[in-house]
Amino acid sequence: MRNKVYIVGMGPGREEMMTKEALNVLNQADVIVGYPLYLKLLGERYQGKELLSTPMRHEEERCRICFEEAEKGKRVALVCSGDAGIYGMASLMYEIGKEYPEIELLVIAGITAASSGAAVLGAPLNHDFCVISLSDLLTPWDKIEKRLRAAAEGDFVIVIYNPSSHKRKDYLKRACEILLHTIEGERVCGYVENIGREGTKMGISTLKELKNKEVNMFTTVFIGNSESEIIRGKLVTRRGYHVEKQK
Repeated sequence: MRNKVYIVGMGPGREEMMTKEALNVLNQADVIVGYPLYLKLLGERYQGKELLSTPMRHEEERCRICFEEAEKGKRVALVCSGDAGIYGMASLMYEIGKEYPEIELLVIAGITAASSGAAVLGAPLNHDFCVISLSDLLTPWDKIEKRLRAAAEGDFVIVIYNPSSHKRKDYLKRACEILLHTIEGERVCGYVENIGREGTKMGISTLKELKNKEVNMFTTVFIGNSESEIIRGKLVTRRGYHVEKQK
């Protein structure tokens, strides 16, 4: 593991939802770097290791810490929630890594909120889907709006990350209003809060109802396509099989 930095997707944070590969890497690491909440979610198991963190919006500093520790000969793991390559730190690590050609980067896959949240709701992603973040911190809102319109026009199941925050309380409402120009108000939707963590909550609604739902930054939203329906209380998107009813 020396002269390498492992960029580890830790899923929701519970050990049961981490891959064996991720656990092996963390067990062997001398230093684990991450956002403070993610280090806390790792629990007591890794508290004996050197844990280094930076606050929100200090991602570049966090990445550089990884390279600096690896240059000292330490075994370094950078943890990200979900999958490190899906709204995670993997791309930034590769960008900054151009300055550290002697350090090898390896990405360890994790379970992202789209798949773990879908499992809670039923089977909403059983056909083509897309993932769109409503955070305009790094992406301008006009581009987000364009992507929402395109996804609705293409009849994708839409997974929405970062639907709300203290400064973006009305962003989910704005997104729903955009989608309602193309999608009927009765379209089935779902949402899951604190996926895979203590206090997991889920709900199912129509798109029209979803527009007025209050959600937080730990919520992932699912908007069905024209083939989605509620079956046995779960949100399901049909794949297209012709199912013959048995007598």
